[in-house]
Amino acid sequence: MPTVVTVQADSREECAALLARLCADYSLRPRLLPMRMAGTDRWIARAALQRRA
Repeated sequence: MPTVVTVQADSREECAALLARLCADYSLRPRLLPMRMAGTDRWIARAALQRRA
């Protein structure tokens, strides 16, 4: 199972921007695009290490 990084932010735009930056800076790939967390006004996204062939 690959290492997964989670991003939380106050807006969808901020969450998406942070996800994109992490993916670019650390060679991650998105695993969960920004979505609103149940019961909160926060947004969450996930990225994982790219598997090597």
